[in-house]
Amino acid sequence: MDTATLARFEAGRDRLASLAYRLLGSAADAEDVVQDAFLRWQAADRERIEVPEAWLTKVVTNLALDRLRSARARHERAVGAWMPEPLLDGDPMLGPADTVEQRESVTLAVLTLMERLSPVERAVYVLREAFSYPHAEIAEILDISESASQQHAHRARRHLAAGRAVERVDRTAARRIAKAFLDAASSGHTERLVALLTTDATAVSDGLLGLSPRLVHLSRPEQIAAMTRAALKPTAAKHKLVGGHPAIHAAVVNGSPALVFALADRVVSVAVLDVRDDKVATIHGMASPTRLARLAKQWQRHPHDAPLIESW
Repeated sequence: MDTATLARFEAGRDRLASLAYRLLGSAADAEDVVQDAFLRWQAADRERIEVPEAWLTKVVTNLALDRLRSARARHERAVGAWMPEPLLDGDPMLGPADTVEQRESVTLAVLTLMERLSPVERAVYVLREAFSYPHAEIAEILDISESASQQHAHRARRHLAAGRAVERVDRTAARRIAKAFLDAASSGHTERLVALLTTDATAVSDGLLGLSPRLVHLSRPEQIAAMTRAALKPTAAKHKLVGGHPAIHAAVVNGSPALVFALADRVVSVAVLDVRDDKVATIHGMASPTRLARLAKQWQRHPHDAPLIESW
């Protein structure tokens, strides 16, 4: 492959990765899909490809749909072990963020709700809302009719309406919200933490070390507050399990405020706080090294703000 052809693919790599990530909710799978697309790009008769960007978009979309339909993906989602992989603010895999729709499409709330969609509905939603493709081009990519694309988009928006209400924040707001949440959780007063949650708040966690075979789901504010207070209470046993006394940082993850627990530059766990109407609507607690792999690498590469707590 000549340098120009390689450069053309590399110029679009981040866009393709952000497309695959939105479709799959997994950074690792998105990277694999983009690599598979590169191999197909290498093997293709490129003289017959009139618009390389469109060709690569179609390849990545259909490779991602194949993964969504795979037996492994169906099993992981069926046993309740699936949760989106988080991405730190500034990660190129987050992709375009110029419009409200683009920003919403990468929140953990929407990525989770997209599990309710069929693979084709998911693809139509992502191509339309995040990448502004017209229905005629979406129909071509997915080998469906234009009217079918419009119908899939309508159904997807209806299913995702709740997740689209999540508020995106900047670093200043994220730090303020994360500090208020941490202060309330550490106060010893459950009602203070309950007051920060929406009445329909939910929480999902993969356990202290991310080793739980099934995710833990909570759906009552009082229950969530009690669990959060217990989880954030430092003990010798917890310090032994995580390997020390981590600092707690505020960060922006998938557009939402987050608490990042880190030992030096090693991320131990992350709690992402989706916000709606100035209250926390969803908490995603993640400690699985596999689930946090890409975020951990990004954390090591970039400077971060002073911790909220130096030693937890």
